[in-house]
Amino acid sequence: MATMLGLLAGLMLLPSAAQAWWNDEWTLRKQLTIDTSATGAAITEPIGTTPVLIRLHSGNFQFEVAKEDGADLRFVAEDDVTPLKHHIEKYDTLLGEAFVWVSVPDLKPGAQAKLWLYYGNTKASAAEDAKGTYDPNTVLAYHFTERGVPVRDYTTWGNSAQTAGLTGDGAMIGSGLRLDGQLTVTLPASASLAWDNGAAMTWSAWVKMNAAQPNAVIFSRRDGVAGLTIGADNGAPFVEVSNAFGTQRSALGRPLAAGTWHHLAVAADGQQVTVYVDGVSYAQVNAVLAAMATPAVIGAEVAPPAPVVAPAAPAVVEPALTPDAGAVPAAPPVEAVPAAPTYVGFVGELDELEIAKVARPAGFIKAAAFGQGAENAKFLTFSVDEETASWLTGYFAVIVKSVTLDAWVVIGILALMAVVSWIVVAGKLSYVNRQGKANRQFLEHFDEVASDLTILDRGDADHVSSMGGLITESDARMMRSSSLYRVYHAGAHEIRRRFAGNEQGPKFLPAESIAAIRASLDSALVRETQKLNSQVVVLTIAISGGRSSACWARWSAS
Repeated sequence: MATMLGLLAGLMLLPSAAQAWWNDEWTLRKQLTIDTSATGAAITEPIGTTPVLIRLHSGNFQFEVAKEDGADLRFVAEDDVTPLKHHIEKYDTLLGEAFVWVSVPDLKPGAQAKLWLYYGNTKASAAEDAKGTYDPNTVLAYHFTERGVPVRDYTTWGNSAQTAGLTGDGAMIGSGLRLDGQLTVTLPASASLAWDNGAAMTWSAWVKMNAAQPNAVIFSRRDGVAGLTIGADNGAPFVEVSNAFGTQRSALGRPLAAGTWHHLAVAADGQQVTVYVDGVSYAQVNAVLAAMATPAVIGAEVAPPAPVVAPAAPAVVEPALTPDAGAVPAAPPVEAVPAAPTYVGFVGELDELEIAKVARPAGFIKAAAFGQGAENAKFLTFSVDEETASWLTGYFAVIVKSVTLDAWVVIGILALMAVVSWIVVAGKLSYVNRQGKANRQFLEHFDEVASDLTILDRGDADHVSSMGGLITESDARMMRSSSLYRVYHAGAHEIRRRFAGNEQGPKFLPAESIAAIRASLDSALVRETQKLNSQVVVLTIAISGGRSSACWARWSAS
């Protein structure tokens, strides 16, 4: 009994993976690990607070347990206390696919960060916060999920597009923007998107080229002589910066293969502009952004300003040359002007466009490229599902909060019946165990004295308990627990009583004595059976009482 109570207490005190669940109304959770160490994304540069893409599918998430719209999804920090901002880009229970963005604060390089995903609460209401998912430095974030309407901005700045784009399925993350070289999407000329001279900025998107095009423009913005163009020349990404000092373009590197997705980013820090491809520095140009407050365009080049034509100078009448004045004066020299490149509209697909008003660190850009792309499995891993915490902090806490008074009465009766049944079962197990050992001991020594069935009961009590001196004192103590010995003892006692007073005569018994001995053995057997079955009726009452209480509770609930 002490062992069983100890085990029960141990089970009650066992901790779950965390000390307590964030909320016990959620039935399932799993731990997510973001790995920026050498075994994962191998990021060594600072990252900071960043939105992380959580890709859910039938292999790592039970859609049948969660709500149909994902309203019960909750993300909690590693401390299992702090909720994290999130929003859902796509949630499809039929296809078993979901894309959720979660704001992870202060993500460190070269380390592992953990967070919890909770789900499985049919009473939960939606708690999405798209604006809170992005930090205030992100001034534009497009998922391109809209169809036939202007593209929506998910940040707090509200920089939704002025025109609608052509949305297509099967992009890098859900749906994306399709560009055919003619259709474009215009960004607003808002104050939050305006740049001052020498401004810092980060532009990033997932890009897929249908074919290598010369001077294909992905993004363009111009304001007078100032301009910024991001594109690809025959598959090689470039950035082109125009200001009062002229136009500078980054050097072309290795071309990107057509038909494949790549993460393209451009970061300006006020001294130089860097191009990143798949999270790795690709090219740089020593230039600064000029002030711009005009709309920007996705998919084509903004028409450059028309050249300013200076008014013609008044004609100067030269005196006529006389035939003998000499040779005709030479014409002024003409300087060669380099031809401006011919831009074409980008043909391909675009997804997850973000613009920030700061120069993101290289670690931030690499985390986006790894976390959103094909290397996602190295960056983010899922643990197995866990049920509602430990017994004490999970199921018991739900009972304490939810049950009514009459239900507590039923629970109390059931608990009492359970304790009674445990006591009976423990007692019976102990009794049967002792009986088994003692009976085996008796049978071993009984075989040694089978030729004289009264040898074990000759002499005084010590002689009897030692089975005629054949066993040790410890074996004798065990023998007293043997039901077979007690039955045998009753028969031997009856035989000795029948032989009393006839020590010198023949050793035989009449039929009446044999019947009396058999009756004595039967009586001893009945007593042993009663001992074995004692308190079983209490177990039966406990079971019946528990069943009756459960039926009453079901009737009360109905």
